[in-house]
Amino acid sequence: MRYRVTHSTEYEYPEPVVLSYNVVRMQPRHHAAQSCLQFELDIEPEPASATERLDYFGNHTHCFCLQESHRRLAVLAKSEVRVPPRGPVYFVQQGAWERVRDTLHAPRDRDTIAAREFTFDSAYVFRSDELAVYALPSFAKGRPFLECVLDLTERIHREFEFLPGSTGVGTPSHEVLRSRRGVCQDFAHLQIGCLRSLGLAARYVSGYLVTTPPPSQRRLKGADVSHAWVSVFVPGLGWVDFDPTNGLMPSDGHITVAWARDYDEVGPSRGIVVGGKDQRLHVSVDVMPLVEDSAAADGDADPSAAPMS
Repeated sequence: MRYRVTHSTEYEYPEPVVLSYNVVRMQPRHHAAQSCLQFELDIEPEPASATERLDYFGNHTHCFCLQESHRRLAVLAKSEVRVPPRGPVYFVQQGAWERVRDTLHAPRDRDTIAAREFTFDSAYVFRSDELAVYALPSFAKGRPFLECVLDLTERIHREFEFLPGSTGVGTPSHEVLRSRRGVCQDFAHLQIGCLRSLGLAARYVSGYLVTTPPPSQRRLKGADVSHAWVSVFVPGLGWVDFDPTNGLMPSDGHITVAWARDYDEVGPSRGIVVGGKDQRLHVSVDVMPLVEDSAAADGDADPSAAPMS
């Protein structure tokens, strides 16, 4: 499927901001399962300086500095992305989960060595016996690894309530586990914490979730959302995605922007300001499906094509 994504972020300040430095991660990744065909970033007021780089995890990172007095900052990211349906994953062929754990603790190939850093604590995810105990009913002895992860994904979806405003950015996973409520970020952190507490490698994925309006209702502009899910590492196969908020494995309705150890390293925008006193934040996301012919689709699927910016 091909999509046009518009992500609008606007800050309003009651007093002038005289200087600000900002970092945004809004450009979708380009990898084997997704093609970023176009990307454009519009910033008002115009920055005094702007740079683009790849961060440690390979995420596109745009940095800019405003040196003129302003009461409003608007960042508009426009992308065109193609996400083909993902092929089937054969759970039984991946081996028992204990074997995956043991391989991660004695890695021999480069990919497994690189994945091992995702087994440790990070800024928002801490391993604990409490999280391991919650995860263990899904991880029976000898059970195929990905079957275990899917079972845990479905349990989080069933047993936790999606309730916006019930948590904050820094809410610990053990509090989410006890209250049984949160949002996609919380459920991603919770599942990552469960997996790491069992010695497994899991990373945080940020992006967009394509939404479908109810029957007979028009699609509302800006009604789509930023989303978060989880990716687990399977030696010999690579990374496989799971969405605990929706209890499923993502396909062509999930658009990947960035991945890292947790939200702290992939937040869509952050900055340092001098002045302003306070701020009001307005965010709008729109993901519009586009019609594409088969020839264009075949061309877009070339993983060697470079993203445009």
